[in-house]
Amino acid sequence: MERTINVDDTRRKVVVLDASAFIAGYDPFSVRFQQYSVPSVRDELQKNSLSRLRFEAASERGRLKILKPKPRFLERVRKASIDVGDLSFLSEADLEILALALQLKDLGYVPSIITDDYSIQNVAEKIKVAFTSLATLGIRFQLKWIRYCPACHRRYPTDYKSTTCEVCGATLKRKPLKRTKIR
Repeated sequence: MERTINVDDTRRKVVVLDASAFIAGYDPFSVRFQQYSVPSVRDELQKNSLSRLRFEAASERGRLKILKPKPRFLERVRKASIDVGDLSFLSEADLEILALALQLKDLGYVPSIITDDYSIQNVAEKIKVAFTSLATLGIRFQLKWIRYCPACHRRYPTDYKSTTCEVCGATLKRKPLKRTKIR
């Protein structure tokens, strides 16, 4: 079924940019939609790099709005990240990107996260926020991960902080427990 785009739809569409978007060469000046990011993304971009210069120039010229998400959205994203098993693979900036997209969605915007980070994409799918990748194909399945010890086979919660098994000291690994085809 083909959908006619309403003029109001384009005004309500926004993109939320992860550090990987800038690293992949995303140009904030080539997009007509409103663009957002979080302050911690700047810290993930290498000083004096082209990606950081793009971020700062877009921010200074008003093409990129920098916002910190509200704590309640950050908490919802943390819970979703624990549920799918990606919490320990997400940086604070990653969590904030997801939370900001969720917050904008809650305000009635149609947000899409631009990222090549598979863990961000996996959680975005869980919280029903669209995503687009630039340099990778993106995920085809939403994965629910488990952490386990390859030596003694003990399972750990996905938000377990240590990287080693408390029983035998082996380095923990993760594997998909469940996968669901997306889109």
